[in-house]
This record gives sequence, C-alpha cells and structure tokens, in this order.
Amino acid sequence: MNKDTVQGNWTELKGKIKTKWAKLTDSDIDALEGNMDQIAGKIQKTYGYAKEKADQEYKDFKAA
Repeated sequence: MNKDTVQGNWTELKGKIKTKWAKLTDSDIDALEGNMDQIAGKIQKTYGYAKEKADQEYKDFKAA
C-alpha cells in the first residue's frame, strides 16, 4: 500500500480500519488523515499492545 493508494482510497480504507480495529474511534481514524505510518501507534495506545505487536498488526493489515 503506497501513499498515493492510501490517499486515493482513504474513505474505503477508513472502513476497513474501523472493521479491523473497532476500538479506534472515528476521531482517531480521522486524525490519521491518510498517514498510515501513524496507525501502529494508535493501535498500540488504544489496545495496550506492545510496540512489536502493534507493528505486526499493521504489517499484516498492509499485506492483506
């Protein structure tokens, strides 16, 4: 998933993020503004995951 793809499909991607990580609020997702590099931090903070687990969740999401 490259930056152009993320920005071009942000609305669709927001729905997928919300489905995968339901604890993330709409405000959390909107704050990302298409910057997927920050999502692992949001996952870590919201779910209380270790950094490695949050990073892995994000990598798995990108690969899908």
